[in-house]
Amino acid sequence: MPKAIYRSEYDVFLTLLKGRRINAGLTQVQCSTALGRPQSFMSDVERGVRRLDIIQIYDLCRVLGCDFVALIQEFESKIRSL
Repeated sequence: MPKAIYRSEYDVFLTLLKGRRINAGLTQVQCSTALGRPQSFMSDVERGVRRLDIIQIYDLCRVLGCDFVALIQEFESKIRSL
């Protein structure tokens, strides 16, 4: 099995995260600042260079104003259709 960052499921996840950020009306800079990180953090996340652990995903959901469980459910729904 290939590393997670090379799987199509990871692309789905990154697309969901970026979409949630855009829908929240936040730039990468605003999002990173809210997380206490440099702008490069969100850039690296969205490009798939930096992986997030579950706590970071939870924190990101709080910044984006989205429900963590809803994000995971949407992710699961989308990967089932691959």
